[in-house]
Amino acid sequence: MIEADLAVRRIGLLATMAGDVPRLGPAMRELHSQADAAVAASEGRIVWVGPDAALDHAVNLSPGATVVDAEGTAVVPGLVDPHTHLVFAGDRDDELRRRLAGASYKEIAAAGGGIVRSVAATRAASVEELAAGVESRLDEMLLCGTTTAEVKSGYGLETGAEIRSLEAIGLAASRHPVTVVPTFLGAHEVPLDYRDRRGEYIDLVVERMLPAVAARGLAEFGDVFCEEGVFTVEESRRILLATREHGMKLRIHADELVWTGGAELAAELGARSADHLGFVSEAGMAALASASCVATLLPVATFYLRLGHYAPARALVEAGVPVALASDVNPGGGLSPSLPFAMAVGCFSMGLALEEALTAVTVNAAYSLGLHDDIGTIEVGKRADLVLLRSRRLLDLVRVGVGAIRTVVKDGRVVVRDGRRVGD
Repeated sequence: MIEADLAVRRIGLLATMAGDVPRLGPAMRELHSQADAAVAASEGRIVWVGPDAALDHAVNLSPGATVVDAEGTAVVPGLVDPHTHLVFAGDRDDELRRRLAGASYKEIAAAGGGIVRSVAATRAASVEELAAGVESRLDEMLLCGTTTAEVKSGYGLETGAEIRSLEAIGLAASRHPVTVVPTFLGAHEVPLDYRDRRGEYIDLVVERMLPAVAARGLAEFGDVFCEEGVFTVEESRRILLATREHGMKLRIHADELVWTGGAELAAELGARSADHLGFVSEAGMAALASASCVATLLPVATFYLRLGHYAPARALVEAGVPVALASDVNPGGGLSPSLPFAMAVGCFSMGLALEEALTAVTVNAAYSLGLHDDIGTIEVGKRADLVLLRSRRLLDLVRVGVGAIRTVVKDGRVVVRDGRRVGD
């Protein structure tokens, strides 16, 4: 018999999400569900998936094993958030009020707001202070079902502060159950003190920051904000090529506010993900599809920034691009830690089907981080990352304001029970 130290029993509907990775086109609607199911795990890994009635004959639970009764509810894989900015200090509440009064994102940025407003507070914060902030935000995400999150630096914009930010990400990750994937984003913006000598700042990123980050092994990915008024395609290409030379995988903020050709650049360089894509071109979509580059869409940011123009999710799916969704948690535009909220906006403002949205925060999000062999589906050998809902209805995931998630299992351990962190 198979030995196990965890069993989740009496699952009414188990959405395993098993199948090809990444999931493309019509296959994004395939959940590979099982009814009346059970899952068993040992030492944090799934060892058996099948009918609940067969569990006792197939699995030997060790003394003291954890048994979770799903009570006929739905279970999905732990959610994967592939784009966040969790490491920052201070707030931008006054800017948010200005936005509510009618100011645009571009107007606020032109007046010295936006990203650079978070820089001074972040530069002044210690590693411990930054790590505490990351942990607090990871707590919020975990309660919403997120078990894996990418976390970017990018509010330091100088070598020391970027290093401290990445160290804080690593420290928070060592103390928190959520799996964290660190990304270096020194090219998030040109800081105010370099606005008249932007070439020197790009030199700083390429010649000082990247070598320092790589020497310390602090980041798995490197990213750049390729956008009008931030970094051009040519500047982004230089930064990303240097990033790749230092052994980091590539991501890119692309075509968020206007078309720049960022999606085409992502495909050209073999980036794992092109993110935002509010104004991606048809050529860009075709390039992403050919390169199997994930389109990571950020509907929550579009919602809170009041941009009024969502990424063409439906067209991207139909073009054969692997689509993921992320929260974009950040101090200025990503005000919700909830992937279920991102799913809701993705469905009702971007045209995704519920099944596609679930694929976008599990299988395809895992693929965008290069972790698809480890997470994103409920299969033997994968991490035992599970989210138990409060009912059998997957639609509850997109009912905003409803506590749809009852229990979260991370690496075979119950970390959220009855909507509260275990131990809180």
